[in-house]
Amino acid sequence: MEIPEIVGAGLIVIGVGIGVGAIGRGATEAIGRQPDAFGKINIAMLIAAALVEGIGFAALFLA
Repeated sequence: MEIPEIVGAGLIVIGVGIGVGAIGRGATEAIGRQPDAFGKINIAMLIAAALVEGIGFAALFLA
């Protein structure tokens, strides 16, 4: 691996971390506002986080 590839992989990982953190923050705020909708919010959060991580893995393998 060359330096640009390593830097690109690091940026991908940082981006995925920020994305999953933002999803978690939004879900936590939504659950705080509507505790009765915990199940629906939790499922939507898990699906969104899985999609973000999947895109991150695809980007790592294509880099």
